Amino acid sequence: MPIASLPSEYGIGSFSKEAYEFVDNVAESGLNLWQLLPLGPTSYGDSPYSSFSTFAGNPYFIDLDRLVEKKWLTKAEIAEYDFGKNKDRVDYGKIYTSRFKVLKKAFEKSNIEKSADFKAFVKENAFWLEDYALYMAVKNSFDGLSWLKWDEPIRRREEKALAEARKKFAKEIVFYEFQQFEFAEEWKALKEYANEKGIRLIGDIPIYVAMDSADAWAHPEMFQFDENLEPKAVAGCPPDGFSATGQLWGNPLYDWDYHKETGFEWWMKRLKKCFELYDIVRIDHFRGFDAYYSIPYPAKDARGGKWKKGPGYELFAEMKKQLGEREVIAEDLGFLTPSVRRLVKRTGYPGMKILEFAFDSRDESDYLPHNYEHNSVVYTGTHDNDTVLGWYRSICAADRRFAEKYMDLKGVPEEEIPWKFIRAAFASVSDICIIPMQDFLGLGGEARINTPSTLGKNWEWRMRKSAFSKKIRKRIAEYVKLYARNR
Repeated sequence: MPIASLPSEYGIGSFSKEAYEFVDNVAESGLNLWQLLPLGPTSYGDSPYSSFSTFAGNPYFIDLDRLVEKKWLTKAEIAEYDFGKNKDRVDYGKIYTSRFKVLKKAFEKSNIEKSADFKAFVKENAFWLEDYALYMAVKNSFDGLSWLKWDEPIRRREEKALAEARKKFAKEIVFYEFQQFEFAEEWKALKEYANEKGIRLIGDIPIYVAMDSADAWAHPEMFQFDENLEPKAVAGCPPDGFSATGQLWGNPLYDWDYHKETGFEWWMKRLKKCFELYDIVRIDHFRGFDAYYSIPYPAKDARGGKWKKGPGYELFAEMKKQLGEREVIAEDLGFLTPSVRRLVKRTGYPGMKILEFAFDSRDESDYLPHNYEHNSVVYTGTHDNDTVLGWYRSICAADRRFAEKYMDLKGVPEEEIPWKFIRAAFASVSDICIIPMQDFLGLGGEARINTPSTLGKNWEWRMRKSAFSKKIRKRIAEYVKLYARNR
């Protein structure tokens, strides 16, 4: 369940009272894990997998009512802005044009620079916060353009240009530091509340950073850039059954030789931060650590790419050495070679099983529940799939016949279809079972959160305030008890 999808008064889910109510409802259901999408500040396209910083938090999630309690805002001031009236969808355009203006008003009243806690936070997080706050301030001065299109001196981080920018945008820099401080304070409180209720939080870390990010601008040496700071190649996926031209993600690719030479220092900082934010971390596109798909830049699609060797187990050996044994979920979906399987097995991390992938009538699937192993995480679907009901309505006749036979769906009313799949996931031997909230609610394709390789209408779904009903919570609790999922 994404934070953005929680109900709220102000157009998008946040760390508000509704988030705490959601935690209460999850606890009442007997569930003990809540998986989130990445929490970073989103860029063009609103994808949580494309963030202006891998370390920063999304200011959209700051609870405005908390700022009212601190007397930094009034309800009347908030009411001046339009955050969107649709309770089923996030209107990112309206959120973008209103949220920062409201936060700026709070910042101006906060006198935050005199706070000892704020000063300590800025000092402790200086290794990423200084670059992020400066990046956002300079980016705003260039009307939101990516650093690749900035004037050469600041694009190349020449010392004189950096000093001038820090002086010129001093107040704006503190504003962005203020946002991160408030985000961190509120997130910490929500996480502690969830943990006290017996609920652990699963975070999500994209393997790549965005091209338009403070990470890429501040540390070009970490990426495959040429002498003009242009990417030599970018990330993506090759053509497959879902896309004839593949997926051109456009993220900068890592210079893995550099990272090895530094003992994966940046990665260790990144992962350490993740384990401060979450109890368990899901690492997206895990297969990219074994081999990554490199697409020459610039390219119109992904067809000209090649697989290249990644860092392999060496990165995770260093992580275990520096950070100890941590709980990780390996997103091992997609084209899996024997070497990818060996890497996942060597790390000991559980991989993912997706029920919606199981019912290809053409061949036997690893995703059918009778093929699962204990060290795995089962999902009905993920944020990149349709809901169970939406998927079931759209699959071909042969696949539907197979699903009907395997899942014993003959004569089952449509509204019960999601519960059949939920039950199969709960009953499986997988140690962890995660169900998208939309499937618990029995929603169709209108509640799909993301369709990969498309822009518009993604990441917008919102849950209605009363949707997570007592009846649903009771039914989940029965399944939790029946299949001993509360251990």
